[in-house]
Amino acid sequence: MKLRRVAYSVVLAWGWRRAAIAFGAGAVSVLALAPVNAWPVLFLTFPVLVWLLDGSGAGALGGMGSAAIAGWCFGFGYFLAGLYWIGFAFLVDVKTFGWLLPFAVIGLPAGLAVFTGLGLALAQALWTRGPTRLLTLALTLTASEWLRGHLLSGFPWNAFGYALTGSLTLAQSSALIGLWGLTFFAVYLFASPAVLADDPMDHGRVWLAPVLALGVLAALGAYGAVRLAHAPASFVSGVRLRIMQPNLPQDDKFNYAAKQQVMSRYLTLSQRAAEGGSAGLKDVTHLIWPESAFPFFLTHEPDALAQIAALLANRTVLITGAARVAEPALDAEGLRAFNSIYVIDRDGSILAVYDKVHLVPFGEYLPFQALLERLGLMQLTKVQGGFLAGDRRRALALNNAPPFLPLICYEIIFPDEAVPKAERPDWLLNVTNDGWFGNSSGPYQHFQQARVRAIEQGLPLVRAANTGISAVVDPFGRILKELPLGAEGVIDSELPQRLAPTLYLRGGDVLVKILFGFGFLVVIRRRLRSP
Repeated sequence: MKLRRVAYSVVLAWGWRRAAIAFGAGAVSVLALAPVNAWPVLFLTFPVLVWLLDGSGAGALGGMGSAAIAGWCFGFGYFLAGLYWIGFAFLVDVKTFGWLLPFAVIGLPAGLAVFTGLGLALAQALWTRGPTRLLTLALTLTASEWLRGHLLSGFPWNAFGYALTGSLTLAQSSALIGLWGLTFFAVYLFASPAVLADDPMDHGRVWLAPVLALGVLAALGAYGAVRLAHAPASFVSGVRLRIMQPNLPQDDKFNYAAKQQVMSRYLTLSQRAAEGGSAGLKDVTHLIWPESAFPFFLTHEPDALAQIAALLANRTVLITGAARVAEPALDAEGLRAFNSIYVIDRDGSILAVYDKVHLVPFGEYLPFQALLERLGLMQLTKVQGGFLAGDRRRALALNNAPPFLPLICYEIIFPDEAVPKAERPDWLLNVTNDGWFGNSSGPYQHFQQARVRAIEQGLPLVRAANTGISAVVDPFGRILKELPLGAEGVIDSELPQRLAPTLYLRGGDVLVKILFGFGFLVVIRRRLRSP
């Protein structure tokens, strides 16, 4: 049997050949994510993890070291291929940051791969023969992915569960079990073909596990299809949005000399007619600009505020990203600022402010900031002392629209902290500047994760990005209006209605925790009974 020969070649591989197999399988697995979304490829790559663990039984600590190395190599390939676009950010100011590019492009994937190595080491400690080992891998790899999403400020980007969200039908299950539930089922489902290479004389009906996995996939698909079939579009009365995507070159956003050029571009674009719409802002209630829109502190530039006031019609408010100077503006470390969102009315008055809570390490602040600055390093945004973090996430109320939850940039990728439990908004607003990452897969991955938050929470998503992807997404994840990556223009749209709280919103990860508890009991019982 050809599959069995392939499995044996992986199980018996050693040294550099074993590492290359693991690395290659990890790198190919990235095709399952946006923008390719070829998720069936994981049926080929995840069985490799099972066979690598089957071949890790010898050595110190019962093969845990060998399993950890194989897991690290798989993770390194996965994160290197999936996060290569981070290097684009170091080319915005190549004279200052170019020398750091190889450290970032290689160092971050190498660090994140430690979590994958940990997942496989834990799996090896509980490894058994037969189909139960699929459950073991799903449990330990999901646990390591959860740790990756929470430790050291957390970075759940490209969690394995996102492979099941490229299909809108399958993505509906995130409203039930969230990202970590999807991750568990994804690992089990895609690893299941590995047992077809087992000897039926030793393990009985080896086809039962893949059939069960396909049954789970069919159930997820059926749930999503039914949910979407009974999901008519509905909109909030009296709210008309305009999203402005300027496609501004990233270096202009740090160039104070380009101040008026930037403002003129924003003002002109904001009055442009969208497809099927009318020019001007007469019918627009909310004009939305992206993250960190200005190469200056907005409240320190009265002429900029005056131009904004002149732009806005009687009923229009502007919601825009902008850096905000802290009060007092100076301390022992220099000028301090927040990465913020302002709500501004037609008089140029600031109606509300939100300060970003979850900052990007090395982008908006440096770990051990004072020490690394003394060594001559700085974060990509070049703010002396780093940005300050806001105190908490909170919904912002408006007079002419339901309350919205502002989420700046990658704040939206954190499933269990993005939306405060105590105050549910009516819609999510994600302003971002993915212009750092050029025409790469990064902005597509970011947008896909934002869509999943909308489905999980049952809330519509409005997204304004400097270079794209800007969009209006309903609470089922359907894209109602969109501007592609690298385009300049505006979107005019109504605001979709929110849904009743989803099961995931009401219970969080309770279902996943119950599943984990039961699964670990099964695995430990099987491990204790195995010879």
